[in-house]
Amino acid sequence: MRVLLVGPSRARDALRAQLLDSSIDIAGEFASADEARQSGLAADALLMALEPDPASRRRAASEVVEEPLTARELEVLELLAEGLANKAIAERLHISDQTVKFHVAAILGKLGVANRTEAVRVAVRRGLIAM
Repeated sequence: MRVLLVGPSRARDALRAQLLDSSIDIAGEFASADEARQSGLAADALLMALEPDPASRRRAASEVVEEPLTARELEVLELLAEGLANKAIAERLHISDQTVKFHVAAILGKLGVANRTEAVRVAVRRGLIAM
């Protein structure tokens, strides 16, 4: 899985060290999710790195603003719920595979989940999509 690592430098350093022996490939690192999304780098998800000390974590959690999904991200999410692969979603929406991957990564990041299955489960629970 290719991810974009997002967060403060020190927190990214700590998380990168934890990922050394994993199958996760870090495609890029950014201070904010907006920077990561605008980078254009191909990734399956955004991986958020939090400050290691509890006081910073509490501060960061209180500052989190839930970002709504765009209309296109909701379309992609509905097709994920149907079990379609990226290529099939791309064909259905007349967009490239790479654009689908970008939308999936944005969806995972916005919903705070690690994979497509969790994204669908959270979206159904929040009433974003119906099954």
